[in-house]
Amino acid sequence: MHFDDTLPDTDKPTRTVRGAVTTLDVEKSFRAAYANAPDGVSFKKIRKRLVRQALETVQTYGLDTSTRDKPAKWLICLSGGKDSYALLSILLELKYLGAIQAELLACNLDQVQPGFPKETLPTYLDGLSMPYRIETEDTYSIVTDKLPETKTYCALCSRLRRGILYRIAREEKCDAIVLGHHLDDALETFFMNLFHGGRLAANPPKLLNDEGDVMVLRPLIRSEEADIEKFANGMGYPIIPCTLCGSQDGLQRMLMKQMLKDWEVKNPGRKAKMAHALATVRPSHLHDPALFGFNDLLPETDKS
Repeated sequence: MHFDDTLPDTDKPTRTVRGAVTTLDVEKSFRAAYANAPDGVSFKKIRKRLVRQALETVQTYGLDTSTRDKPAKWLICLSGGKDSYALLSILLELKYLGAIQAELLACNLDQVQPGFPKETLPTYLDGLSMPYRIETEDTYSIVTDKLPETKTYCALCSRLRRGILYRIAREEKCDAIVLGHHLDDALETFFMNLFHGGRLAANPPKLLNDEGDVMVLRPLIRSEEADIEKFANGMGYPIIPCTLCGSQDGLQRMLMKQMLKDWEVKNPGRKAKMAHALATVRPSHLHDPALFGFNDLLPETDKS
């Protein structure tokens, strides 16, 4: 899809709301986050699994770049959906356990969607005594103005949103923006790229932006959406529905999601196999000469 050059200047300052708390009290925020968590065995198992998977991702891919003298600083991106709420809770638990040293700053981009409940996230974050920043940028009008209702908004919306988040990260001196993408997102992206983009690519757990100054981290990339949904239901988050891309039917991502769901129903464990495949690549058995030196592959000349 082609976008013209009249996109908004995301370097322009916009109205910003900052939380009353500037320094994170880890224990206080952690206990507030889990104050109403269920005490049942099933919920505890899911919570433990999600925390363990996030920790494995942090350790395996070196997400926390903190040093003894300088902790990293993460901008935790909250949309108001189940994934981002779960992300914040799990990171607070890892922080409480001493498993990550990075400083945490929550951030929400208010895209001025009709009916967006502006007070929901500030109220929730104030209840956690969590440092946060709310940024207001009317990307909703831009997207709906540039694209007809018959077109999907996701690509343009994501492009605008990411540019704004990079700017905020720089202003707040953050090393990374942290997103709530999970395993299902990665698999859906893989198949969208395979079927529609003609390439093998998914959502990486760690990515450096083109400018080389801000990383993109995905601590939940090993976790299944079903677990996150059960966790979120148990935690009783004040979910904010998306009225932009979430209001459109027939999105390609929805088709990928249904395809994966059908496969898992017919062959339980298939998603886990595909997740293993994303982390087990054999370049010599693919066709990309940039990844493997096919031209240098020769048989031994001495066969005596």
